[in-house]
Amino acid sequence: MKVRASVKSLADKPGSIVVRRRGRVFVVNKKNPRWNGRQG
Repeated sequence: MKVRASVKSLADKPGSIVVRRRGRVFVVNKKNPRWNGRQG
């Protein structure tokens, strides 16, 4: 999982879902887990 200042580039990938958990923004991608990410 990548930790980034902005996850917008990850959110644009096909199969990405933006999820808020515990006050953080996560991008979950089941098609390609290499594009999972967390903001902050």
